[in-house]
Amino acid sequence: MDLKWLEDFISLAETHSFSRSAALRHVTQPAFSRRIRSLESWLGVDLIDRTAYPTRLTPAGELFHGQALEILAQLSHARALLRGQQSVPPDTVNVAVPHTLALTFFPKWLTEVKRTCGEFSTRLTAGNVHDAVMALESGGCDLLLCYHHPHQPVHLDPARYDMLVLGEEILRPYARCDSRGVPMYCLPGQASAPVPFLAYAPGAYLERMVALMVAEGEQTLHLAACYETDMAEGLKSMVLEGHGLAFLPESAVSREVRRHQLAVAGDARWQLSMEIRLYREHRSSKPLVNTLWQTLSDARSGKRGRGR
Repeated sequence: MDLKWLEDFISLAETHSFSRSAALRHVTQPAFSRRIRSLESWLGVDLIDRTAYPTRLTPAGELFHGQALEILAQLSHARALLRGQQSVPPDTVNVAVPHTLALTFFPKWLTEVKRTCGEFSTRLTAGNVHDAVMALESGGCDLLLCYHHPHQPVHLDPARYDMLVLGEEILRPYARCDSRGVPMYCLPGQASAPVPFLAYAPGAYLERMVALMVAEGEQTLHLAACYETDMAEGLKSMVLEGHGLAFLPESAVSREVRRHQLAVAGDARWQLSMEIRLYREHRSSKPLVNTLWQTLSDARSGKRGRGR
């Protein structure tokens, strides 16, 4: 039995979609389906009810879902012990964060948290959104910091996990400024002269956000894809060199915009708002995590109260 089969199955149980889970797991849909079939063959039972849409689990699948989460959690704990992580001080908080938030939002947010809660150690694990969610579900982290959008939600059971909304992120098109401070490229472009487009790799969370924006737009965009990567910082570097236009999180380019190196390259039709959310499992075994959560929760409640 391959450990990837368990991770595939957990993803499918969360998304209820073979195509979406295949994209999240960075494999083709036929390959993903074969891996789910292999897991079912190994177990000797059907885990997926293929007569229903959206995809749902069989009773055996519902039962095995909890077992699969527990198995991954136990393996994560065993790996931590073998890597010597049992010696981590009790005042260390493990946080799973997507790459972009790890480089933009997280450092400033941590400064604010420590200003309120005092000093403590953190261990940051950066990856894609799906892997960050998996880290929380498998017990591999104490906190999950991630993006959320209604059309691309984070599927975590509210009966098991607490959630706080920490802020908002705006995704917009940006391009390098010319000598006059004007963006070199601008949406929507022209059919005769499409805009060089720097794109996110398929399966990246922000790629799906850009696809959503383009699909719901009232105007056709004329883009010529010339580069792709799964990291916003990689796209920003290419934009700064003048290679094209990219959709970037506002927090990732605030300094460059202030310095007039980059500028927004499209009107308000081509922007999208995402929530920045923090998750934790109910009743953490770490007193520090519980204290942090209570402090953050009280702070958010205070801000909402002052806003009324």
